[in-house]
Amino acid sequence: MPRCPITYEEIPAGRYSRAGLRRLSRRLTELEDLPFTPDELRREALARASKMSIQGLQPKLSAILNVPEHRFDIVDRGGNYILKPPIPDYPQVPENEDVTMRMAGAAGIEVPMHGMIYTSDGARCYFIRRFDRVGRAGKRAVEDFAQLLGRTRDTKYDASLEQVLGVINRYCTFPAVERLKLFRRVLFAFLCGNEDMHLKNVSLITRDNKVELSPAYDLVNTTIVLANPQEEMALPIAGKKSNIKRETLLDYFARERLALTQRAIKSVLDDVTAARPRWDALLDRSFLNEDLRTAYKEILGERWKRLGM
Repeated sequence: MPRCPITYEEIPAGRYSRAGLRRLSRRLTELEDLPFTPDELRREALARASKMSIQGLQPKLSAILNVPEHRFDIVDRGGNYILKPPIPDYPQVPENEDVTMRMAGAAGIEVPMHGMIYTSDGARCYFIRRFDRVGRAGKRAVEDFAQLLGRTRDTKYDASLEQVLGVINRYCTFPAVERLKLFRRVLFAFLCGNEDMHLKNVSLITRDNKVELSPAYDLVNTTIVLANPQEEMALPIAGKKSNIKRETLLDYFARERLALTQRAIKSVLDDVTAARPRWDALLDRSFLNEDLRTAYKEILGERWKRLGM
C-alpha cells in the first residue's frame, strides 16, 4: 500500500494523505507533483544562484505554496518554503533528512514543518517551511553562528563547540535554557551520525522579544551518505572531532562547559532514551531503502553503546 511522504501513513490511493495535505494548509485538498525532474530542479537552483544561497553540494530552491492551484511555485524571493532535490552520487539525501528531522522532533528538538513532495519523474524532493517568515511578508531576525563569530562559508568549520557556547552566553536572553537545548542537539547529532553540524547549521532567532536557538534544520545522517567519513563531529569538543566518548560529551561538555546539573543532563538522556523505540519505528516506516535503514540503525547502536545508554 502506498504511503504519504508527509506523514508516512498508509493511504489507499493517490500521493498524499488528507492529514499530510492539512499540515501544509487546511484549504489544500490535493497537491500536484513538481513540474521538474531532479536534474531540472538542480539546473533551476544553479540558474538562480546569484539570487539565493546554495550550500555546498546541496542545491536549494525558494518556493511558495500556491493553495488555489494545489502546487508549490518556485520563486526568486519571498518564499516561505525551501525545496531540496536529490543529489547525484549521494543516495537518498531527501529521505535521509526527512526521517532524521522526524527523529529530532521525537527527541524533543524543535523542528519546522517538513516533508517530501514528488517530482515529475516520481523522485522525492524534501521541503521545509522557513522559520524566519511570519505571515505573508513578515520576517524574524535570524543570524547563524558563522555570522555571529565572523566566519564565512569557507571557514564555517573553523570554530569549536566551546565557541558556540560563548555566543549563546553572550547573546541569548536566557542562556541556561539555550545551553540545555544545545546539549540535546549535540547529543542527537552524535547519535544519529550527523558529522556536518557546522556554524551555518546553527542559528539564533528573535521571537517574542527573546533571543534563542532557532528551530533545528539541515539534520542528516551524513555518516551513511559519505564514503569513509574521517570525523564524527563538524565542530570539535575539547579539541576532538572523532573518537567521542561518554566522558567527552557528558562529563566535559555537558557538566563542565555547559554547567548543566546532573538532573538536567539526566532529563535529556531520559528523553532521548524514551525516543529510541520511536526512532526505530520511524526508520522502519521511512522512505530509505533497506540497506540505508540497516546502516542507520547500526550507527545508532554503536553510538548508543559508546555512551553507555
